[in-house]
This record gives sequence, structure tokens and C-alpha cells, in this order.
Amino acid sequence: MKYIVIIGDGMADLPIPELGGKTILQAVETPNMDYLAKHGRTGLAVTVPEGFPPGSDVANMSVFGYDPAVYYTGRSPLEALSMGVSLHSNELAFRTNLITIGNADGTVGADGPELSDAYIVDYSGGHISSKEAKELIEAVDKELGTGKFKFYPGISYRHLLVVQDNYGKDLAFTPPHDITGKKASDYFPKGNEGNNENDSKTAQTYSDMMAASYHILKDHPVNKKRIAEGKLPANCIWFWGQGNAPKFELFEKLHHKTGAVISAVDLLKGIGVAAGLDVIEVEGATGFLDTNYKGKADAAMEALKTKDFVFVHIEAPDECGHLGNYKLKMQAVDDLDLKIVAPLLEYAKSLDEPCQILVMPDHPTPVALKTHTCDPVPFVLYDTREENADNVSVYDEESVKSGSLGTVYAPKLISLMIESENEPSENE
Repeated sequence: MKYIVIIGDGMADLPIPELGGKTILQAVETPNMDYLAKHGRTGLAVTVPEGFPPGSDVANMSVFGYDPAVYYTGRSPLEALSMGVSLHSNELAFRTNLITIGNADGTVGADGPELSDAYIVDYSGGHISSKEAKELIEAVDKELGTGKFKFYPGISYRHLLVVQDNYGKDLAFTPPHDITGKKASDYFPKGNEGNNENDSKTAQTYSDMMAASYHILKDHPVNKKRIAEGKLPANCIWFWGQGNAPKFELFEKLHHKTGAVISAVDLLKGIGVAAGLDVIEVEGATGFLDTNYKGKADAAMEALKTKDFVFVHIEAPDECGHLGNYKLKMQAVDDLDLKIVAPLLEYAKSLDEPCQILVMPDHPTPVALKTHTCDPVPFVLYDTREENADNVSVYDEESVKSGSLGTVYAPKLISLMIESENEPSENE
């Protein structure tokens, strides 16, 4: 038996007025996901346990079969694993976004406002390229890196800060994609409880570094060139998602199956590393609409020659949701269906052994909200041995509610797939 898990990050949505009250999944023609729904089993999955934030870290851990209530230690430590940065017990990792700050109307001039008066224009620095971003993070590390603070470049706008002595572990930091268009200073780091003097001083240290980064980056040649080309500058850093090193049970030990993960995003790669899965790098994988879909699909098929499981993660729907652009998100879902689901479905049917395909989002990222929610997400589980398992004709948030699998806690889905391996099919 082979297993394919396809994750359309943030793919689920709310009804959109411009689409006649339909969601993205309802409005876009997705013949391949619809085929899976017609010939598979469907339901809703709870990917975010009660009391947890609906982050991609929590939600994707669930999809990989790891209960966040047991394994979660924070987002950035998983990204650190992907980047090959080992954390000691007293070290704290922070996600460090390159963001764009500017005026309240969203404009970014050559002489922008001070950070205290600035607004968050874009959480991704205009989806800056990794090459450009590396220069900027290296400039920040040169000026702000010390024995206590060390910056590491990552992919596009996603980078890493490692801090000694768990400095700032209990402070409250806000993800920048949750506050696009908001005044930055209203969301500077804060103490979680009380706001005592030590917390205030520690929070001020991080706020000061963010402010200092603006002066380092706003006139950097990379950003001057981007502005000249009509692009947004990545002119400030923003900290969030802190945590200590995670400790996962190996996927193979838990499920007696081998596996691999394919993603452009360090978070997903980090989950793979923590789980002991092979992490497959695909040239041209960007985490946005221009990602190398064919390369990802081809890599998945190649991995299944030697592995039992492959997890294929597509980030673009989530990015478009954060942008609040339903047209781009429709394109992302269309691309996922045609360029990932279609070839992998064809491949699954061609195998000489049974294959199961699980398709689902990790969480919703509604374009109206531009951030994640913790609502249950639609999933479809298809087995090449079965036909017409459910009376569901399309794959979307509403249709799956009549599916035979009902509502499932997402960490149980992997076990559900494996447990059905030896069940007799209805065609036998």
C-alpha cells in the first residue's frame, strides 16, 4: 500500500459575496478533487485543538499525525530544524519575518515614517526573493547579532533568530499576517502576565531591535532597487512564533511506515525532520503561485518508489488568503487540482499495488479575514480499491458534511488510513 497526503495550505474559506456566496472550493472547478470525493470517503477534520492558536504549525502537526497537545513547543523551532540549526535546551528560536512598513494608506515612500508611527503594509516584504532576503538578513545580523542574538537567513520572507538563555520566552508576540494594515506599535511585544518590570525591559529589547532594523534596511541597496522596480521594500524585521526544541516520536516508530515530505516552507520541512521523514528539496519551489508544481509532483512519484508515505504541501492558497485576494486564491486552488492532484491521482491508479490519497487543508485562511481560523476543514480520503464509497459528488466545505467519516480529530487520520490497509475492498 502507498499513501499520498496532499495539503492545500489555507485552502478552506468562507462564503465570498463576489462569488455569489460561494467559497473558493465551491466556485473553482476542481474535477480531480471532485473525482476523489465521488469515489472516496469524506468528512471534516479538526486540526486545531481547543485552546491552541490556529497556526500552520499546530494544524500541520495534526495532519502529519502528531497531537499538538502532546508535541507542540512553538513554530520557529520546527523551522530551525529545517534550516539545520540545532537548539540547546536554553536556546529560543523566533520566526523573523521581513515585512514592509509604511504609511496608513499603504504607501511606502523613500523617506517613510519611524516604526513608532508606521503601519504594516505587507507581512512578506512583497514576497521578496530568497536571494535578496539573504542580503538583508545578513545586514541585520552584522549590526544586531551578538553573543546573545544570532540571525539565520531562510526562504523568501521567512527567517530565524536564535536567542540564548530563553530570553523573552514568555512574552506575547503577534504574527504579522494577522495585523496587516494595523499600526505596528500597537502590536509590539508585551508581557503575558502582569507586565512586570523585567518583562517590560525584555519586550523593549525586541521592540528596539525591530526599530533598529528599519534604519538598517530602508536604504539598503536591495530595497532601493526593489522600489525603483515598483516592488515593495522589505524594510523591517518582525519577531513571532518563539519556542524551544521539539521532541517528536519518529513517524516510522509510530506507524511502521517510511515517508517523505515535499514543501517549499521551512515549517513543513522542520516537521518532517522532527518526524524522521526524508525532506525532498525541489528546485523552484517558492511557496507561492510561481512554485514548481511539476517538480513537486514528479518528486512525490519518485519518492514513492522507495517510501510508503509522501506528504506534498502547497503553500500558495494560504499566501493568497493572507493577501485577501480571492482571484489569486482561486488560481492557487485551480493549480493545485490540475498540477498536483491530477498527476498524482493518475499515478496512484497506475500502480500495481493499492494506494490511498488524502487531500485536505491544514486550516482555513478566509480572504475576508486575511488570517487563519480554527474551523474544521474538509477532507477526502480515496482508496484505489474502492468505488463510490460516499454519496458525495463534489469536494468543498459543505458537501463533505454528509460524508461517511463525519468529524475526525486530524491526528487520527494517518492511523485511519493505515488501519484500512488490510480491510477488504468492496470490489473484492
